[in-house]
Amino acid sequence: MADSYIIEVSSKPAGIVVRDDGGYRFFAASHDFNGLEGRYFRSARDAERAAIRFEQDRRSEAPQKRGEVAA
Repeated sequence: MADSYIIEVSSKPAGIVVRDDGGYRFFAASHDFNGLEGRYFRSARDAERAAIRFEQDRRSEAPQKRGEVAA
């Protein structure tokens, strides 16, 4: 089993996860994923799911931050 994995979301690098005693720790590869920086996950797959959800949430909140109506 590998000790580190690259996580991509929508074909863009989100970060890497590195296995240690606490599970898999996330290191953001893009400022867009800084909210996950340093978080631990039970598996690399859990980290990938979290990154996908994080991106979806970020996209759905973006129009509201600019005062626009979300579609």
